[in-house]
Amino acid sequence: MVYAVVRAGGRQEKVEVGTIVTMDRIKADKDGNVELAAVLLVDGDTITSDAKSLAKVKVTAEVLGDLRGPKIVIQKFKNKTGYKKRQGHRQELTRVKVTGIK
Repeated sequence: MVYAVVRAGGRQEKVEVGTIVTMDRIKADKDGNVELAAVLLVDGDTITSDAKSLAKVKVTAEVLGDLRGPKIVIQKFKNKTGYKKRQGHRQELTRVKVTGIK
């Protein structure tokens, strides 16, 4: 069983070939593919975490589409001062499917 832990938009995700991951918005190349940076590689019995060895590892993925996350409502209130603030946010996301770990 081969899997890798990749850096995906400020977080780390455990991926195998065929895994679909939702991460922060990233740009794809003209073919719709992206390359993810590996942090850890597990290949059977061997575990690779050395930076020099991981520089040779390529985790490729194809972009399935861009989407937006759920709306988050931010409310601030201070008692007795009349201060109220309401703000909303929706995170820009990208859904990718891992196609290869080399």
